[in-house]
Amino acid sequence: MKRIKYISILSIAFLILIVSSCKESFLKPEPLSFYAPENVLVTEEGLQAVLDRALSQLRVELCTDQSPFLTNLKYSDVAVDGSTDKSTPWQDLNKQMLPDGRNYHNAYTKIGWYWDESYKVIKDCNTVITRIDDAEFSSEQNKNALLGSAYFLRARRYYAKTLQYGDVPFVLEELQEPKLDFYTTTKESIWKKMIKDLELAIQWVPEANEVRKGQVTKAACKHLLAKYYLLVGRFDDAIKQTSDVINGGVHSLMTQRFGIDKDIPEKDVIWDLHRALNKSLSENTEALLLTIDRYNIEGNTSGVRSMRNVVPNYGQTGIIKTPNGANGLTDKAGAEIGLVETYGRGIARIRPSGNTMYDIWVQNGVTDWTDYRHRTDNGNWMTMEMLVYNQPALKANNNPYYGKHLQLYSDEGTLLCLDTIRSWFQWPHYKVWIEDPDRPQPQGGPGDWYVYRLAETYLLRAEAYVWKGEWQKAANDINIIRQRAHAQYMYTAGDIQQQTIGAVLDERNRELYLEELRKVELTRIAIIYAQTGIACYNGKTYSMDNLSQDNFWFDRVNEKSDLYNKNVPTKYGNYFTCSPYHIFWPIPSYAINSNTGGVINQNEGYPGTERNLPPLVYNGE
Repeated sequence: MKRIKYISILSIAFLILIVSSCKESFLKPEPLSFYAPENVLVTEEGLQAVLDRALSQLRVELCTDQSPFLTNLKYSDVAVDGSTDKSTPWQDLNKQMLPDGRNYHNAYTKIGWYWDESYKVIKDCNTVITRIDDAEFSSEQNKNALLGSAYFLRARRYYAKTLQYGDVPFVLEELQEPKLDFYTTTKESIWKKMIKDLELAIQWVPEANEVRKGQVTKAACKHLLAKYYLLVGRFDDAIKQTSDVINGGVHSLMTQRFGIDKDIPEKDVIWDLHRALNKSLSENTEALLLTIDRYNIEGNTSGVRSMRNVVPNYGQTGIIKTPNGANGLTDKAGAEIGLVETYGRGIARIRPSGNTMYDIWVQNGVTDWTDYRHRTDNGNWMTMEMLVYNQPALKANNNPYYGKHLQLYSDEGTLLCLDTIRSWFQWPHYKVWIEDPDRPQPQGGPGDWYVYRLAETYLLRAEAYVWKGEWQKAANDINIIRQRAHAQYMYTAGDIQQQTIGAVLDERNRELYLEELRKVELTRIAIIYAQTGIACYNGKTYSMDNLSQDNFWFDRVNEKSDLYNKNVPTKYGNYFTCSPYHIFWPIPSYAINSNTGGVINQNEGYPGTERNLPPLVYNGE
């Protein structure tokens, strides 16, 4: 690990205020640097600046080009990496997902971001926690709120990290010197400690209506604590935490039109819910935790690159032909039919599975187009057939297809799209459209983003009811989400009893696609199955004894993905493959090799396990 860097750019303004408030003593030379931690991390403002730096990483994780968040979708049942224009993306996991692979790069994968950057966030949280008793605060209440927020952010990072990598080194203290003797700690003992921390945090962190937007809230702490409770099988405790959030009087689902577009009659509440300018409105009671992305915020250099990440690469020359063989589309700005101005310029960093695009919207053999989340008549949900041929040369040449809707096949059955993985799929326009005034080919501008919102809280409670076999209660919670979305079909207790966790996962996909860390949540559910021995809807039971050889994560991916393990090739000869051991990502070789005084274990299935030692068990408070 690197020596801790104590001061954030976010705190510079605070430091300037301190300097300007000093009198003659400010002019006297001092042997110690003004920016040293002993001069900064002794006040409420100084520690808040460190916490703000940790919070800013949420924006990096969720909103940037090839955002690390997308990696959790690519290695799950809902999507894959859609970049077929190069051989580097990790699509053939059996060959490419290796400990010494290039794992922190836009053209490869971002699993390395979670290894490196999560420890930086943990470092900042540990700094706040370690130094808080020696700092001056305006009130005990403010001190405890800051401490609880640091507990939350650290717990969120360890939640994701242990469900991505399994057993990992467990760091709870501020490190002020280089440390090269880390040892792996069991994920189960990490979870116990994080639960204790969150149980304290929910006592101290204020409600959402009492804090600045973008700060940690009490509901977010309860929401995360409920996930931990589910993870360790404390289902009744998870129900209590989620019910406290649902019934607490601060948060409620948005069911009525609101915000900037509320007077546009053809739109709906789902559209309103995901407008960038609506997410932080005081009237939006659904947001539990947000990451704030605005102009003039430190670190905001690219905006929310949602359209670049998610929209198909439809405008590349020659990729989509007209039925009479002409180049059909352009995504250049200024075309008479401006597709790029309406839908953005995408490169398909993420490509949804067929299950995400089609299967989850079918109930009793009928596709539901009235569900606001899948509604095409008002442009919430986009299919390729809704686009029209807009290449200016078509009009210049009097091509009859100019302005006509796209076709995947000609009347003779010829495939008209050269790359259906990258350039022909559906997407939720309502979630990814964010105005981008900075680029002629818009890719996504500044805009806030949900980290947690109440709809997921309902689905967490529904999941807890499923684990307990309380089918009607689970159906009720899922149906509340479906009613808000104007879905045609409502689940019955019998449906839930038959589909069990599959019903929850399907609804999470409908409601939370491009919001949830899908790989993390799928791994959590796989571990619950393995720990409890509860029978899965697929007829199997699982065990922790052979988790890396047989698990629900792998079975779900195989079941729902139409690309992984289906012999689907990419342009450069890769095939989408995965194996059961990919339930956990490889520990980067550089982390293991540089740790010369200790042993960081490698996960089963990857090279390097011969050096593993029995992991430590954390028994502290």
